[in-house]
Formats: sequence, structure tokens, C-alpha cells
Amino acid sequence: MEFNKYIDHTLLKPNALDKDIEKICNEAKQYNFKSVCVNPCYVKLAKKTLLGSDVLVCTVIGFPLGATTTKAKVEETKSAINDGADEIDMVINISRTKEHDYQYLEKEISAVKKACGERTLKVILETCLLSDDEIVAACLASKNAGANFVKTSTGFSTSGATVHAVTLMRQTVGPEMGVKASGGVHNFQEAMAMITAGATRIGASSGVAIMKSLNK
Repeated sequence: MEFNKYIDHTLLKPNALDKDIEKICNEAKQYNFKSVCVNPCYVKLAKKTLLGSDVLVCTVIGFPLGATTTKAKVEETKSAINDGADEIDMVINISRTKEHDYQYLEKEISAVKKACGERTLKVILETCLLSDDEIVAACLASKNAGANFVKTSTGFSTSGATVHAVTLMRQTVGPEMGVKASGGVHNFQEAMAMITAGATRIGASSGVAIMKSLNK
């Protein structure tokens, strides 16, 4: 397996500097990761730094709370794509999900997917805040809305990815969609546990450390 191609090399800290973004982009080129995942204000810099490579630029929308309006998420998505984003990771409206307003959820995801066009849309569920039934319903809403992936976590809430959540998400969406495990994946063993459970992408800030451990 090309383990490096599972990795979205991630830096979403609010105090990240230009040099930090350039560093993770250069690391992503060195290890040929699938993408770098950065905040929207850094999409242009990441795109410029990655020029000439096949590493994609991923960014986050409605991050990290998911509580902005649908219109705001759509406009943020359009802006990110205009700046050069190849992939969009959007946070669902968690409160509407907890209210079981899945029609709202599906409509919002559909609107963001429409703004994405052919670009990949990953839907962040924040599974640590949801019951199993809510995870299943959010996965089905994402699938019905045309999203390409469901994703476990922002990494900014009470916990990150779990094998249980990834397994449940994979069982729900079937083989047609991607599943991204993100948040708290620190080493190769944890990453492989997620992949075995059904993850097809790993969001991690420790991608370089993981790759170095494979070469020892």
C-alpha cells in the first residue's frame, strides 16, 4: 500500500505562521502526501508552495464549530476554491444534527457540494458529540447530498477519531464514499487501526513522524 497517499498533512492551529505553512507543504512534497490541510487564509500560499507537485490543497469550512449559516459556508467554499483549494472539508451544523433536523443537514451539505462542483467534499461530523444513531443519520444525509467523504472530527473538540466511529461510518456509507479519520492519530499503529476499520484517508499533523517510523 502507498501509505503516504492516505495522509492529509494538517496544520490548523490559529497561530500558524507563513513559515509553518511553507514547512508542511515542503514536507508534503518530500513524502508525496495526498494533500495539505490548512485554514482558508493559507490556501493561496499553500497552492503557490506546492506548485509543480501533485499534492492537493485541502481547506476547512465552517471550522471548527460548524455553527455558521449555510450561506456563509457556501461563500467560504467559493472563496477557497477561487484561491486554489482542491478539496473542501466542511463542518456540519452539529446543533441541528442533535435536534435531528436531518433535512436541514442534507440541504446544507448539498448547497456546499454544489459550490464545490467536481472538487472533493468531505463532511466533518464531529463524532465525539453525536450518538451512534446521529452518526448514522449524518452519514446518510452526507451521502444523499452527494458528498464524497465523511470525516470523523475537527481535532478541536472533546476527542478525535475512534475505531468504533470509523467502523460505523464505513458500514453506513458503504464502499461508494470515502471515510476520513482525523484527530488523535499519532502513529502508524493508530493509523492502520483506522484504515483496517474502513478509513481511506487519515488527517494528521504527525504524518512526517509516522513516515519516519516506517523507515527505521
